[in-house]
Amino acid sequence: MISIPNTKTAKKNLRQSLKRREKNLERKKAFQHIVKQLKKAIAAGDQTQVKELVPQVMKAADKAAKKHLIHPNKAARLKSRLMKRVQAASRP
Repeated sequence: MISIPNTKTAKKNLRQSLKRREKNLERKKAFQHIVKQLKKAIAAGDQTQVKELVPQVMKAADKAAKKHLIHPNKAARLKSRLMKRVQAASRP
């Protein structure tokens, strides 16, 4: 059952939450996209692209955690796991 807002403030809250949801989904997609790019670069063995993407991914993970898109512990775990992958890929 869908609840329809009755009061003026409830209508405004609904508008705000829909806008926030849209922005959050865009931010989350952008974050996931850059992580995916890094994973592809690691798999391909493209060291120059990996070096460019690592700082971007770290920044994006911190921002996502700050904006409450993901939990801070998830951001830390993701960064740790990605750095392990990067280091393993850089070794001959």
